Amino acid sequence: MFETFRKSLFNLKQNRLFEFFVITVIIISALEIGAKTYDLSPTSLLVTKYLDVFITLFFLFEITVRFVSEENKKDFFKSGWNIFDTAVVVISLIPINESEMALLARLIRIFRVLRMISIIPELRILINSLLEALPRLGYVVLLMFIIFYIYAAVGSFLFQDINPVLWGNIAISMLTLFRVMTFEDWTDIQYETMEVYPMSWIFYMTFIFFTAFAFLNMVIGIVVGVMDEEMHKERLKSEPSMNELQDQIQDIRSQIQVLIDRDKRE
Repeated sequence: MFETFRKSLFNLKQNRLFEFFVITVIIISALEIGAKTYDLSPTSLLVTKYLDVFITLFFLFEITVRFVSEENKKDFFKSGWNIFDTAVVVISLIPINESEMALLARLIRIFRVLRMISIIPELRILINSLLEALPRLGYVVLLMFIIFYIYAAVGSFLFQDINPVLWGNIAISMLTLFRVMTFEDWTDIQYETMEVYPMSWIFYMTFIFFTAFAFLNMVIGIVVGVMDEEMHKERLKSEPSMNELQDQIQDIRSQIQVLIDRDKRE
């Protein structure tokens, strides 16, 4: 009986309409949080209060469906997203107005919007790809820091007398170079130094090439490569394993044998 109930909940979890309704509730939750940042009338506050209760109870129901429908309950907590969703839902049960943890409860309710990631597979793949790419990006960040440090030292030695506010020491110079890399009025900085060093444009052009173009393309290449790997893993998960294929073949053989035996008896 429980197995039948579990399969019913599993079918509900896999239902596209149910997933769409969950996404809709998450969006309504985000709008409800945003509405509370405005000065609302007493009627509107009452509506948002009851709406918050409904959203909290629905999320509790949805996480319960996902947990009960899991064949192996231990596998449910092997997923970081399931742990995150459960923590958000449980903490959301804390009453906002009658607890010292009211501020924490309000902040946690904001993070309910992130549950969209665990619901939509494409968003989950994107976030997982970014997390998987972090170790590889570490070497790119280290190389970028070395370039920043070298150019900041050179800029501090050459341009300190021109503008001490921007090039007074190596730390300030690195902040100035970050402004150059993000193209925040970088031409004003360049033209100021070119009045003393006309060829200083080479300094800025090479720095922008290394940081804004070369390193940016490295980061994009690494993230795209990891995304391809994650998508390949997802495709492998959806494909049947060798054991499952063998079981299906065995079932087909058994059915064929049953039909052959039936024909022989007839």
